[in-house]
Amino acid sequence: MAAPEGIYITELDGAGSGAGPTLAVKDLFDTAGIRTTYGSAVFADHVPDRTATAVERLVGSSYRMVGKANLHEFAWGITSENPHYGTVPNPIAPGRVAGGSSGGSGAALAAGIADAALGTDSAGSIRIPAACCGVTGLKPTHGLVPIDGCWPLAPSFDVAGPMARDVAGCARMMQALAPELDLGAATPGSLDDVRVAVAWTERADPLVRARVETAAALFADRRVLDLPLPERIYDAFAREAVEVHADLFREHRAQYGENVATKLERALRITDDQAAAGRAALDAYRARIADLTAGVDLVVTPTVPMVAPPTGIGDLALRGRMIELTFPWSAVGAPALALPCGPAEDGLPASVQLAGRPGEDALVLAAGALLETALAAAGATR
Repeated sequence: MAAPEGIYITELDGAGSGAGPTLAVKDLFDTAGIRTTYGSAVFADHVPDRTATAVERLVGSSYRMVGKANLHEFAWGITSENPHYGTVPNPIAPGRVAGGSSGGSGAALAAGIADAALGTDSAGSIRIPAACCGVTGLKPTHGLVPIDGCWPLAPSFDVAGPMARDVAGCARMMQALAPELDLGAATPGSLDDVRVAVAWTERADPLVRARVETAAALFADRRVLDLPLPERIYDAFAREAVEVHADLFREHRAQYGENVATKLERALRITDDQAAAGRAALDAYRARIADLTAGVDLVVTPTVPMVAPPTGIGDLALRGRMIELTFPWSAVGAPALALPCGPAEDGLPASVQLAGRPGEDALVLAAGALLETALAAAGATR
């Protein structure tokens, strides 16, 4: 199937040697001999001489790479409206954003162009497009999957992770991406064996809230938990992004799109004291969340508070609300899985997020698979 304009920057003819699932790779990962732009005009003709470890592991596990997927410029955004390579379309909702920054990865899955997709997530960039495109995505524990050979956004937050059309597809990718992860180490017999806390549903639009609460009700051992959202931490995130881009932005400002340039210009105004306060707030938030969630296995929340919004509104207007429920788990460094849980506003899919403690990726995937089955049996995904 030909890729609709905006999904792929580069289409390949069987770049992987495997005969297994087809794979779309976010164009943030280096691929030897294949153009890798990082979604930027600055690197429009960049052809690396090495391949990112995460890509090598997937291709070495029989995945067949069929394309490099478009993204939000330099992965700093949540709409994948890319001024250089086109807006990534949402195959299930024309005229709506595909999410970002791994928008092309989510769209390739939704369009049936690839069986699996590799993305990155620093504040929600796997989970937001999974939610918008009605697919599944896992943000692994920070540091679990190799991130070398991938252009950084904010290194203390960046992770590489799997996207697929179901939880089993993400689990299979994780076997290749993190072979040391024992997926059978923590397998609950049923949802009744998983203690969950439900949080932040009141922040979602009405039908998204209803779908997520219906999904949460499938866990017998559940409680409502009043969790704080992070404050001041984004200054630490933005300072890291500025440190990545400082020299490049100074030399190539005219080649940056206005969206990312605006964020960089704002971030350049963050003082050293503000950045230090952001890092202190990050440490305190991690300790606070660990304390509040000590008595549960998982936290259940909406992935994003709304369905995929229309294109043209812009990342700067949308990002605050769209990352507010994904960014906390990036700050904590914890695994978080996004999976569809039924139609909501305008008939578009809602997405439920399951977050675990750092290192509990196997439990998150196992519980996600059980929840996926239970939702299908209840007819809640239709």
